[in-house]
Amino acid sequence: MPRFRAAPRPLVALALLLSLTACGGPSGEQRPAPGAQSAPGFPYTVTNCGVSSTYQAPPRRAVTLNQHATEIMLALGLQDRMAGTAYLDDSVLPAYRGAYEGIEVLAKEYPSKEVLLAADPDFVYGGYSSAFDKGQGRDREALAKAGIGSRLSIEYCTAGRVGLDQLKTEITEVARTFGVPGRGAALIADEQRRIDAVTARVKDEARPSVFVYDSGEASAFTSGGNGIGNEIVSLAGGTNVFADLQDTFGDVSWEKVIERKPEVVLIYDYGGTAVETKKQRLLNDPALAEVPAVKNRQFAVLPLSSAVLGVRVADAVESLGRQLHPGAS
Repeated sequence: MPRFRAAPRPLVALALLLSLTACGGPSGEQRPAPGAQSAPGFPYTVTNCGVSSTYQAPPRRAVTLNQHATEIMLALGLQDRMAGTAYLDDSVLPAYRGAYEGIEVLAKEYPSKEVLLAADPDFVYGGYSSAFDKGQGRDREALAKAGIGSRLSIEYCTAGRVGLDQLKTEITEVARTFGVPGRGAALIADEQRRIDAVTARVKDEARPSVFVYDSGEASAFTSGGNGIGNEIVSLAGGTNVFADLQDTFGDVSWEKVIERKPEVVLIYDYGGTAVETKKQRLLNDPALAEVPAVKNRQFAVLPLSSAVLGVRVADAVESLGRQLHPGAS
C-alpha cells in the first residue's frame, strides 16, 4: 500500500498550471462545470478532513486516486462523471469492470501534477493521504486555488477508531456531493445487511487472536486499531492483537509479534510481493517458530483493497468470517 507510507490536452493543462501559481478565489468555492444545470440540494457544503467546500452543482469531471475511492464511485453508478482514475492495488471488482474499462487510466500509480491537470478535473478523490502529496503538487490547497474540489477518505482524518459509522459517512457524503443520495442509502443498506449476516453467524464462536501482516522485514507493517481493518477483524469474529496501536497502519517489532502469540496471521495481498512469499518469510524465520499461528500454519488472506474504507468492507467481513470460522453456521 502507499505508505506515508491519457492523451494530454496541452492548452487546458497550461491554463490550469497557471491557475495553480496565481492568486485564486475563495479556496472553498469550487468552479461550476461548464453548462452545469441547477440540481436539487445544491449548493451543498461539506467539511472533509478539515477542508470546507461548497459545490454549486455535482462535479462532472472527477478523477479518483486509489482503488477504494474508484470503487465507491463505480458502486454509486458515477462512471459517467469520471474523467480519469489511477492507482489500483489489484483487479477492480467484476461487477464494476465494464464501467471501469470505459474510464481513462492516467497512471499506474499516482499521476504527476501535469498529467492530473491535463485531465481537466473539477474534483479529485483520494483514498490515502499520499494522494494529495504537496511535494508532488497535488495538495488540496493548490487544487482548491484552481477551483478543483477534492475529497480524502475519512479513514485518514478520523480521530480514534474507524468503523461502520465512518463507512456510512464516506458513502453518504460522496453520494450527496454528486447529487445521488438515494444510491448512497441503498449501497449502505446492502453493506449493513451482509455484515449483519456474518456477525450473527459467528457471534457464539471463540474469537481467535489475529496478527495482520501487510509487509516488512526488519519490522512488521501491520493494521492498528484506528483503521477499518481492525473493525473488519472484529466483525468477522476475531481480535486484532495490535488493536492498541493508535494508528490505521504502523510498524511494530517482531519481538512484539512474538509476545502477543497470535493464533492466526492475516496477510494483505497486493503489489509485487506474492502471498506465498510473505507466508514463507514468516515460516522460515526461526524466531517466529513458536508463534501459534506460524507453528500451526494458520493463515488467512484478504486483498488490501478489501481492508480499507470502501465498498469491499462487506466482502472482507464475509471472506474473513469464513476463514476464521469455517464451521460456523
